Amino acid sequence: MKRLFFFVLSVLTLGIPALAAADIDALMENCNGCHGDNGVSQSSDVPTIAGIPEFVHVDALFVYQDEARPCAESEYRHGDTSRPATTMCAVAADLSEDDIDELAAAYSALPYVKATQEFDAAKAAAGKALHDEHCDRCHSEAGTNPEDEASMLGGQQMGYLRDTFAAYGDGSREQPGKMKEKLDALSADDVDALVHFYGSIQ
Repeated sequence: MKRLFFFVLSVLTLGIPALAAADIDALMENCNGCHGDNGVSQSSDVPTIAGIPEFVHVDALFVYQDEARPCAESEYRHGDTSRPATTMCAVAADLSEDDIDELAAAYSALPYVKATQEFDAAKAAAGKALHDEHCDRCHSEAGTNPEDEASMLGGQQMGYLRDTFAAYGDGSREQPGKMKEKLDALSADDVDALVHFYGSIQ
């Protein structure tokens, strides 16, 4: 009887990681419905989340739980596209702290894939000069260095970048004080040039 008990206990214990893996796979499948396979976006208005630093991803999901960032409704673009449209605030509201930690760790371990997209070379050159002067200190390597623990900019979807700059500009998305000072000093043309520069990183 004791042998049977320990055998059952061992099976249950060994099964726990498998269940956890199944849970995170299901969560990621839902995320990928908008963000693309393995978190690599194919949509201009949706960011790639593969390779995003773990700290940045955790922070973003908690901010969405607090509804402190714009939460536009989005249709699912991959998988079961018949699912009702949702928002990041609604998605984040259903996540536990463990879910958030596991999702952030899983996506941070995936390679960051830069989007192939059209850009204006002259604007990109102007944007590079602006980035080097104003942004490189916190977003090094054209905003692609995960060790900065800042969101990935170079190679990110340009439509998403435009929406993000607009949200910073109208105050609907909070930004760190030092970053606000930098952005407030930029013109609309400057912001457009930065978007083209980051889009040129492919």
